[in-house]
Amino acid sequence: MNSEQLPEVWLRGAIKNIPSLLQPVAHAVLQSREEINKIMQNFPEEKLWEKPAGVASVGFHLQHLTGVIDRLFTYAKGESLTEQQLNYLNNEGKQAENISLQKLLANFNMQVDTALKQLSETKEETLTDYRSVGRKKLPSTVIGLLFHAAEHTMRHTGQLLVTAKFLSV
Repeated sequence: MNSEQLPEVWLRGAIKNIPSLLQPVAHAVLQSREEINKIMQNFPEEKLWEKPAGVASVGFHLQHLTGVIDRLFTYAKGESLTEQQLNYLNNEGKQAENISLQKLLANFNMQVDTALKQLSETKEETLTDYRSVGRKKLPSTVIGLLFHAAEHTMRHTGQLLVTAKFLSV
């Protein structure tokens, strides 16, 4: 059975080594990875930074997806963002000379792998633990951050898919 015939990730059963309550987060980031890698297979690299009708570019979405998973999972661990993470955030959407479509995809895929590893190490009894977000130390919880990472990832995945499809026509 090839990937085109498989049901969506959430309908394939539990992801090995992921706690039961975090399965939806794992399903979402894995679904995102599958859909993005599939649509980007034949995407014309010269259109990576185009903004049709002023919407965000495919390049931005790839950068943002990588960054947002990294940042939200960092907060879920109870850590503050590093200078490197803040610099990455400030550069999201900016075309860099040395960044290719393949590099953006590799970065995203690696970030999904890192997220899955962190999910596998997250104890369910910590899910309601308090976590602060950002410089303002806004209130959240471990599960709140991980759930938001999943839904935010899927939101940008949808936007990326529509933009990429439009630019590929």
